[in-house]
Amino acid sequence: MSTEPVVAGRYRLLEIVGSGGMGVVWQARDEVLDREVAVKEIRMPPGLGEFECQVLCQRAVREARSAARLNHPGVVTVFDVVEEDGRPWVVMELVRARSLQQVINRDGPLPPARVARIGRQVLAALGAAHRAGILHRDVKPANVLLGAGDRAVLTDFGIAVIEGDASLTQTGAVLGSPAYIAPERIRGERAQPASDLWALGATLYAALTGRAPFHRTDPVTIFGAVMNEELTFPDNELRPVLEGLLRRDPQQRMEAGVAEAVLLAVSNDPLPGLLSVASPRAIDSTRADLPMAVEETAPVEDAPVRDKESELSWRMGGLMAYGGMVLLLLGSLFVLLSQK
Repeated sequence: MSTEPVVAGRYRLLEIVGSGGMGVVWQARDEVLDREVAVKEIRMPPGLGEFECQVLCQRAVREARSAARLNHPGVVTVFDVVEEDGRPWVVMELVRARSLQQVINRDGPLPPARVARIGRQVLAALGAAHRAGILHRDVKPANVLLGAGDRAVLTDFGIAVIEGDASLTQTGAVLGSPAYIAPERIRGERAQPASDLWALGATLYAALTGRAPFHRTDPVTIFGAVMNEELTFPDNELRPVLEGLLRRDPQQRMEAGVAEAVLLAVSNDPLPGLLSVASPRAIDSTRADLPMAVEETAPVEDAPVRDKESELSWRMGGLMAYGGMVLLLLGSLFVLLSQK
């Protein structure tokens, strides 16, 4: 007779496959549908009072509601949320994959074309979330899963915010991983789609260099570096998108569509329309719920502010690259048709 614990009378927990500040992820079997799933066990950080624990549990339920609204191949699918032992357990698609952070730790810096292909997928997933009124707010290499063929899946919407859901907020708190938090959030301003784009830029930087930008040994020095220090960028084809996404002023930050064009040109993707990124509508998000749980501390610097002329040259360069790919495909199609 099996001795593994069973949650909600149907999800048999088999082994732990991951852990973080919000809890533990189990590989499990849904005994009703006879399929393998991932079950996220929400664990309360030590030192929290009863009210804070209740807020954390409600936020976990909100996480499931957020992710369940998304139907995108780049976002982990949420199947169910159940309650056991007075706390929620989130049942999700089991993605057999390593995280981008694990790949970086194992292989070191990745080549620009591979980083661009991964970045396009994450960018498309963020675009779908933003159009649904959802911010991720914790984009980082540990939350990007890489499956077969480098299929990238964005996971852990645990601190995601649904537009208009202000019931679980606590003024002045900042949630996320310090090395990937946008400057406006450090200043106490509300998160916005551009904040996720900053975190994507920091994630791409880590993939290209092997370390997070603005890495230090503690959150305070990391935040100081993000706000005040200049960042040294790698000298390769992705430098324009890194400089564009890692601009301190969110109003001056590179837009998603322009970033997609640059990533497309570098990725050598033969299907430019496969991952489309629409400009997200404005999202009036709330501030974070609970004090920040630090999961990663690592090294650092910051993007110099550029003038309008430089910004225009980035955008024109990205659009020209995208247009070149489209013309190349149209030319190939014309040749094929003329041969028939």
